[in-house]
Amino acid sequence: MEITLCSDKITELAKVMIQVQQTLTPVLKDSVNDLTNSSYASLKSVMEVCRTALLEHGIWMTQYAVSVEKGHLGLVTKIIHAATGQWQSSLIEMPLPKNDPQGYGSAMTYARRYSLSALLGIITEDDDAESATPKQETQNHEINPVKTGNKIPAKSQKQQPQYSDTGADGLPKLDGVNYRKQAANDGKTCILATGNTHSKKEFLKTAGFRWDGDKKIWWRYANAA
Repeated sequence: MEITLCSDKITELAKVMIQVQQTLTPVLKDSVNDLTNSSYASLKSVMEVCRTALLEHGIWMTQYAVSVEKGHLGLVTKIIHAATGQWQSSLIEMPLPKNDPQGYGSAMTYARRYSLSALLGIITEDDDAESATPKQETQNHEINPVKTGNKIPAKSQKQQPQYSDTGADGLPKLDGVNYRKQAANDGKTCILATGNTHSKKEFLKTAGFRWDGDKKIWWRYANAA
């Protein structure tokens, strides 16, 4: 059966979506999957990146389940230009991890964030592949500093530093970048990178740092590999 995924014309929708995409920023991996010990961008984080931009440009976004093969979830993600009615959608079909309400809800959340990111062109900070098997969303690990440790100054380098040039804590020695330890509200110790981080972001990514768009700072857990 052939499925229609867009209206006959999408010219006006495309013009508006170009403006939307110009405002989108990479989404922060704000949650941790305890089963795989990997970080990922939660549905909340993905929605926060795109919700305001879509509404300000008159785009209605909706996601709803559709009937597909037994034991599978079907999810449609659809964007509609309110002024013209032009629309575009995507359909994802994925197997359920468990054929019960919990498995359905987990798969729904997983499908919603991946479908929305794909349709709008959203990328994650330090993007990598997550396990294809849906896992239940875990609680967000938001940075909320409550105490400050010692500042770790970066040593001067005459040449462009490489990631292999690290200190005792496994932190890259980068000109103009300083580190300090703080405690997050989940009880874990974080390392914050400050200073001239913009030109060093590739080194910071390699060292396991993540960008917090709200607080405008690079961070990672102190025990990160």
